[in-house]
Formats: sequence, structure tokens, C-alpha cells
Amino acid sequence: MRWFISAAFPYARVTPSCLHFPRFPFLLSPSRWRRRAGWSLKNTVYCADDRIEVSFWDLEQMKVRRGSDVCQFQSYTSYSSALNFAQKNFGGEGASCSC
Repeated sequence: MRWFISAAFPYARVTPSCLHFPRFPFLLSPSRWRRRAGWSLKNTVYCADDRIEVSFWDLEQMKVRRGSDVCQFQSYTSYSSALNFAQKNFGGEGASCSC
């Protein structure tokens, strides 16, 4: 079996050539797929149903899921940063709010 390091895939360490992308793409975690494809998962702080909520859904999806009374406040790439924003500005996730 041949082993190599690929410069095209910086998140991969030394991998056997038989397991290298794209032959077995199901072996990669979803977060690695997002990074390689250029996708970024945004964690957004919303006011939905008169409560603060942190979710990865975009505004349109939140309006479909929670109704038209949804306000978007701030988006972050990390869930912990979004929770910190909600805590500092509103008292945390689940605190009361209004649009």
C-alpha cells in the first residue's frame, strides 16, 4: 500500500492512497467536507416566539419553522461565540425578547 501526504487536503495527515478522497468520501466528517467545499456553518442569535434562540438555520428557514415573528441579531462561526453574545446582551438563550 502506498502512503502519501496531499498538499491539496491540508486537514488530512499521512493517508493510505486507497483511502484518499474521492474514492471513499463517506470516511470524512461533515465539518471537513464543509471546510473543503468552502461552506461555513453560521450560528445565529434570533428572537423567535418571544425567546432568544441560537440556531444554524438561516432567517428564511427560521421564519418557516417559527412563524413570521422572527428577528435576527448576530451570526458567528462558533456556537460558543453566539451563546456568549446572547448571554451578554439578552441574559442567555431562552431569555425573553421582542421583535
